[in-house]
Amino acid sequence: MHQMPQVPSAGITPSVNATLDPAEYRKALSCFATGVTVVTANWQGCDWGMTCNSFASVSLDPKLVLWSIRKAASSLEAFTQSGGFTVSVLSQKQEAVAKQFATGDMNARFAGVPVQRQHSQRQRLTEALAWFDCQLHQLVDAGDHHIVIGRVIDFGWQDETQALNFWRSQFGQFKPLTA
Repeated sequence: MHQMPQVPSAGITPSVNATLDPAEYRKALSCFATGVTVVTANWQGCDWGMTCNSFASVSLDPKLVLWSIRKAASSLEAFTQSGGFTVSVLSQKQEAVAKQFATGDMNARFAGVPVQRQHSQRQRLTEALAWFDCQLHQLVDAGDHHIVIGRVIDFGWQDETQALNFWRSQFGQFKPLTA
């Protein structure tokens, strides 16, 4: 098995806030702008969904994506035992959907949201900018979260709208810099 080389930490000193205060750590992390997604699963005949901004691509060949879920999440078992998930990348007009899927019971989260059932039986949000239907590929234990890696079995996207962004705990939009 190939091991990654050790990187020396000489010269890197964390600030006092970074080592002691979890709230300061969250503030520092919020400086990294992300997209906003809703991840869904179908488990034991029920639809599950949650807002997520930890989505990222992993590999083009094979097509792999990842996201992370808290080990304390009430939906952990549904997302880690169902065999797969669908990621819907939200557009700017879906800020209310992002908020809706962040709290409440599953019926309330899906209420009034246009969805389409995939061949996998998972739901995708029909107004999403892009979507990825995935088979569970790997779970990685990572601190207080699991990293959920999926193999993309189907996907789609539209070009008529822009993505919803999240930065410093606020929703926003991408604005290109002018030359």
